[in-house]
Formats: sequence, C-alpha cells, structure tokens
Amino acid sequence: MIVTHLKVKNWRNFRGIDVDLRERQFIVGPNASGKSNFLDIFRFLRDIAKSEGGGLQKAIKDRLGVSKLRSLAARSDPEISIELTLGDPLGESPLWRYALGIRQNPHGRRLPYVSYEHVWRGQERILTRPNPADKSDDQRLTQTYLEQVGANEDFREVARFLQAITYLHLVPQLLRHADQIQGRIIEDDPFGQAFLERIAKTTEKTRKSRLGVIEKAIKIAVPQLQQLQFTRDTDTGRPHLQARYNHWRPNAGWQREDQFSDGTLRMVGLLWSLLEGESMLLLEEPEQSLNAGIVAQLAAIIHRVQKRRHRQVLISTHSDDLLGEKGIDGREVLMLSQAAEGTGVCVASDVADIRALLEAGFSAGEVVLPRSNPPNPERLSLID
Repeated sequence: MIVTHLKVKNWRNFRGIDVDLRERQFIVGPNASGKSNFLDIFRFLRDIAKSEGGGLQKAIKDRLGVSKLRSLAARSDPEISIELTLGDPLGESPLWRYALGIRQNPHGRRLPYVSYEHVWRGQERILTRPNPADKSDDQRLTQTYLEQVGANEDFREVARFLQAITYLHLVPQLLRHADQIQGRIIEDDPFGQAFLERIAKTTEKTRKSRLGVIEKAIKIAVPQLQQLQFTRDTDTGRPHLQARYNHWRPNAGWQREDQFSDGTLRMVGLLWSLLEGESMLLLEEPEQSLNAGIVAQLAAIIHRVQKRRHRQVLISTHSDDLLGEKGIDGREVLMLSQAAEGTGVCVASDVADIRALLEAGFSAGEVVLPRSNPPNPERLSLID
C-alpha cells in the first residue's frame, strides 16, 4: 500500500498541495522552498498515529504549536487540513482515504482541536467527525480517532501504515561520537545517533541477511573493504559495526564505525533503511557525503529495492547526479516553486516544455534542477 494522492491546505510553506504520488518520488526545489516541510507532513501523521507517546496534541507541541504549522499565507482561513489517498501501486481504485482538519481554539488554553476527521474505505465513508458524541463533549475533539486504539478499529490498517513511516537523515558525527556527545537522543532518532541500537534490536537472522546485502554494495563502492559485520563489546555489550579492509598484515585491517568515513556510514544507513520496512520511507538529500559515481546509482538502487518490497520512497534532493538516471519518469518528480503566496507544488511532467524535453531524452537533472536555482547565483562570487 502506498499514498497515491496528497491534498493539503495551509501547511507551513504551502497554502495548497494537490498532487498524485508515485512509488518513487523525488522532491526538488530552491533552498528554503519547503522540501523538509513537505516530508514533515508524513512525519506529522506518523506522530499522531503512534500507539505509544503520540497523539495530535503532542505532534503539534513538538512543532511549537499551530501558529508555527499554519501557513503565513493562510489569511482569512486558519484551518490546516491534510488528506491522503492510499491504494495498491498496481491498482486504480483507492483502498482508503483519510482526511483531517485542525483548528486552534481562540479562547482559554487555545488548544488545537479536530475541526473534522473523515475516513473512507473504498468509496464508503466509515467515519465522520464531529459526530453527536463530539458535539456533546467538545473535549473529545482534542484527540483524533487515528490515535485511539479503541476508536480506529475499522481503519486500523491506515493507523498501522502511518505508524510505520520511517525517516532517516543519518548524521555521521552523531553516530561516530555518540559516546563523547552523550546528548539526548531525539524521539524516533531521525539523525541516526542510536542507529547501532536499532540494528542490535533486529533478530540475528534478519540482521545477518541485511548486512550481507549491504556488504555486497559497500564492497563495490569501497573496493578495499572486504567484510562488514555486527559485533558487541565483550565488557559492556555495546553494539558496533566493524569492517575489515585490505591490509598487508593479517587481521590488522579491522575498523569500527568510529573510523568509517562519512560516506560509508551514510551508505550503510541508507541501505539499512531501504531494507528495513514496508511502509513509506522518507529520505532527505541522501547524496550527501557520497561520491558522484555512487550517487548516480542511487535512483536505480532505490527503484530495485522498493519494487521488490512495494515500498514507497520519497526523496528530497539537489543532486544532478541522482536525477541523472534516464529511467526517472517526469511523474516521479515534484517541483517546488516559491511565490508571494507560499510554495507551489507541481508534477514535472505536467509542465509542457519539461515534458517535451524529457520525451526528447534529457534527464530530470538536466531539465528540472536548473529551474530551482536562485535567479543570479553568480553574484555570490562578487561578495568580498
């Protein structure tokens, strides 16, 4: 199951979004246009749907309140709304549709509340809120049914799908120096500080299988690497990754993750995330720290893995190498464009001249990325 359509109103940079989504979706746009905010739509729904420690109020509080979420271009309409259509990648009819509206109470504690919550199974609407019980007790509207196990029984498949959404933007320094930093790990560990614990919690059979696939890939990207394995400290039991590199002395080429390069760590994290689940995966600029030749293969790697698992992957990027693969369909690229009334979103192939150039054999990187450049980037070189 994947998200086949997204409709949003008044979310951060975006006054409105109304686009179809593919199994592999690239998001491109200028700096500060809202690529991270676009991905955060799905993280927000995941945070609401969490069975433990989630919910609407916490998800909004973690983002510093409704005022920080609501688009500055909202003007007279203060409602934030998100609507997802979920379906089979190969099917035409929607399996589910979930719609949520959010407002803020103008009085008292100014709590956010559910202005509406609707669910459709196929074409049948199975949930409509506010319902009579909500109208008799408005405190009920401070929670969604999505977050309540006792209330989402009829559409729990949607809740489980959202709960399983994964976001990883591994920061090598946080992983490599976790012991020295000893900082608080952000909930859900989006930056990979506890990535090794995540690997450790996987069953031994699954861990060996995934690391075997990753080892094959890393050996191509880093030819001197011969072996990758999971291990633990004998005294503390702390988990580690270690790799054996070519060395003239037998057994002298072993290194632990604190000696891995940034690129190696990021590639391990990327490949593990691709193999880890079946719900949506959100990747933010996965090209960082990687050699251009490797980046040029990422789109194909993502395509092969997600096709086999029917997993949807959303990728924000600035990389011409990543978008250089000729197999990228124009429908797989969303273009963000900044305007006075907020950021606009369109499918690249819906733009006539872009569609013509793609059909003529140009890559998405050649056609789409130049449009995300600032008007006069060459003026930066004149700053002294």
